[in-house]
Amino acid sequence: MTRTLALLSPGERAVVRGIQAETEFALRLMELGLTPGTEVALIRRAPFGDPLELAVRGSHFSIRRSEAERIHVDGL
Repeated sequence: MTRTLALLSPGERAVVRGIQAETEFALRLMELGLTPGTEVALIRRAPFGDPLELAVRGSHFSIRRSEAERIHVDGL
């Protein structure tokens, strides 16, 4: 079942299936390691739900919720 990364709960893991965004933005996410087939974990959300801290390929970084809504994932 495909859903967006923004819908994951803290501690939940998923596999990236695709990015629905402008080319420049999609390339930036891919440079961070968010490529189709990659496992991603939502570590935590900031107090008001934005930004989200992610773990991808051993690195941690944060993205905005609006950005996470463009990343489609399947649960593990």
